[in-house]
Amino acid sequence: MTKRGDPPARRFARKVLASALMAAAVLALPAHALELPELMALLAHKRSGEARFTEQRQVKGLDAPLTSSGTLSFAAPDRFTRKTTAPRPESMVVDGNIVTLTRNGRTRSLALDASPEMEAIVEAVRGTLTGNASSLQQHFKLAVAGTPEQWTLELKPATPRLAVMLDSVRIAGKRGELRSVEMRLADGDRSLMQIEPLPAAPAAAGSRP
Repeated sequence: MTKRGDPPARRFARKVLASALMAAAVLALPAHALELPELMALLAHKRSGEARFTEQRQVKGLDAPLTSSGTLSFAAPDRFTRKTTAPRPESMVVDGNIVTLTRNGRTRSLALDASPEMEAIVEAVRGTLTGNASSLQQHFKLAVAGTPEQWTLELKPATPRLAVMLDSVRIAGKRGELRSVEMRLADGDRSLMQIEPLPAAPAAAGSRP
């Protein structure tokens, strides 16, 4: 309330203070908590993408972590590629139920469902990239935290068989993009992959929007 007889400068100062207090109150309100369906919708909205990655693996018995780097790409609904360029070239291509591994000039393919543990690890990343909650829930118990601008998705094995090998997968991201994947194995080994999304390639000349 403005007091009668207040000079103009004081009345202006009161208004500025009141506005500042209102702004502070608004900023203090917590951002809405992100739920699993909303996160999956954000991720599913992006139908394809490419990124650079750098991964560090901490393995028992080694003094220093193992570092690798390369590129990731995906295309909904079920294609995922990881190409490692350093320290040596190798690749993993997952297309539907078939995974193809190339290393040291040799290539072999196998069905994912022939190895439930490998299938679960692949789906932890592929299912998150494509926003496929049903696929994730076949293998994991899911817990979401954060907001659309900064979220984490915790994956815990849903079966004792998977828990023998894997302790947890923790994925962090921003809106529809993954920024890191931390995997902890049951034996104590750990890997942390940092992800840098790449801009979408420009549309080819003459292509339809």
